Amino acid sequence: MKKILLAFDGRHFSQGVFDFARQLHAMRKVFVTGIFLPSIDYLELMYSYGGIPAGPLYVVESTDTDDELLRKNIARFSQLCEEAGIPHKVHTDFSGHIVNQVKNETRFADVLVLSSFSFYENLGRETQEDYIANVLHKSECPVVLVPEEYKVPDNIVMAYDGSEQSVFAIKQFAYLFPEYYDKKVLLAYFGKEQKDMPLPEEIEELVKLHFEYVEVSRLALDPKKEMEQWLEHHGDTMLVAGAYGRSLLSELFKKSFITDVIRKHKAPIFVAHK
Repeated sequence: MKKILLAFDGRHFSQGVFDFARQLHAMRKVFVTGIFLPSIDYLELMYSYGGIPAGPLYVVESTDTDDELLRKNIARFSQLCEEAGIPHKVHTDFSGHIVNQVKNETRFADVLVLSSFSFYENLGRETQEDYIANVLHKSECPVVLVPEEYKVPDNIVMAYDGSEQSVFAIKQFAYLFPEYYDKKVLLAYFGKEQKDMPLPEEIEELVKLHFEYVEVSRLALDPKKEMEQWLEHHGDTMLVAGAYGRSLLSELFKKSFITDVIRKHKAPIFVAHK
């Protein structure tokens, strides 16, 4: 049984986030913790990952209406879990910087699920993206970013560049989601440069031990600029990628790439880093 964190902010309940957990539970039982974050938040935006805020702190005001929405969202979450037979609990006791509180929760969980569409969407898109990037950076477990509406993926695209981070993400995905063993997997080496795939035999052997249908391909495209169009032609797909390594995969997580892929093509993204 996996422990899954589903994160919601006080104003928004993400049906897509819950549906992801419900689909997993239908394949293998999971335990779900609903994290309901307050609407008031002191965001360390433009955050310097060295630990010093590099920009102003933004404040989102909390109101009585927000409190009522929070109560309704918690009740909705509990009802949906009970209807689906999912064991669950609710966590609402947060104080201090929210990102740091979420970090503490992820230390003791298998995976965190967020909506890139509704999670603090009231902040505006650019601010929301900075916040999600901060959560991704600080999370101590893998993160799945999901759209509000999507289908269970038929295809898994694993982005590989030979780096430690890309292999780590692939292994974490394999360990956490053995339910996807029979999905079609494309092990893809992305890059414009005419370079051979690093250690192809080793990575192919690893992936084929975890998944039944594996295709290996070198794709001569720029992930940041051309990934969206490429994914559009590959049906219901889930992207697996490492982040924050010293590699081209870090380009995937600059500004609008994640939200563009999810919102336009309804593709969940699995992100893991050490």
